[in-house]
Amino acid sequence: MRIECVVPARALVGEGPIWDDRGRVVWWVDIKAPALHRYEPATGATKSWPMPSRLGTVALRERGGLVGAFKDGFALIDPDSGAITPLADPEAHLPGNRFNDGGVDAAGRFWAGTMDDGEKDPTGHLYRLDPDGSVTGFEAAIAITNGLDWSLDGRTFYVADTPGGMILAYDFDMATGRPGARRLFARVPDAAGHPDGLVVDEEDHVWGAHWGGARLTRYRPDGSIERVVAMPAPQVTSACFGGADLDVLYVTTAAIGLDAAALAACPDAGGLFAVTGLGIRGRPSRRFAG
Repeated sequence: MRIECVVPARALVGEGPIWDDRGRVVWWVDIKAPALHRYEPATGATKSWPMPSRLGTVALRERGGLVGAFKDGFALIDPDSGAITPLADPEAHLPGNRFNDGGVDAAGRFWAGTMDDGEKDPTGHLYRLDPDGSVTGFEAAIAITNGLDWSLDGRTFYVADTPGGMILAYDFDMATGRPGARRLFARVPDAAGHPDGLVVDEEDHVWGAHWGGARLTRYRPDGSIERVVAMPAPQVTSACFGGADLDVLYVTTAAIGLDAAALAACPDAGGLFAVTGLGIRGRPSRRFAG
């Protein structure tokens, strides 16, 4: 196994990596120094687009471009022109909230969770953006809603409750796009940091990032730990599988809040990392059908 910082971006809160199998690039965001970033592994080229407000997550669109979940709601992003087209702001009545992490289900619907921007109150909920532009909300009552992905059969929806130290598993009806009963999938002890983003691999295992834990944990479908991968950055935020064979794990990290000593010890904090040699493949990134 090899871990390499491929983009030493020193992002405040690097998040939400996705692999674009058509463009052969990794897209990711910096939430708090709001920007959209792109990395091309074949050449090492990078490009960034400043964003008008905090951008929690993005997803690929079937029609090209991206869809994003911003501080002020859902919007389409056209990197070619730089245009941002607002779609809906389901929490305009909650100015203390913002969108955080998200993902696309097997039916092409874009999901994103909200959070209390003060990171204290359980005001975060889940929202589903359908291809026709309609938005449906689901109560979650989580202070920081994080890490959205689905099991291979689509019947389990994983969501991380970061302050609660838990990864939750919802029963999920893919036909109707509705989460049902939820249960505890895994608990992260305080000594291991806090659960952040997550991704499901081709063996139906869940890779969870640990904010403050300097690691990724691979969980079996029953929630038991299969392995832990130590990372050279304390605030690990999310991951995705990419590369031609979907066998490279791209990992985002954050530099926010780290003092000079911590940054000296972990100079690549806030960078985008590539983990190779795992012997494990992921799934292609799903695209929003809208």
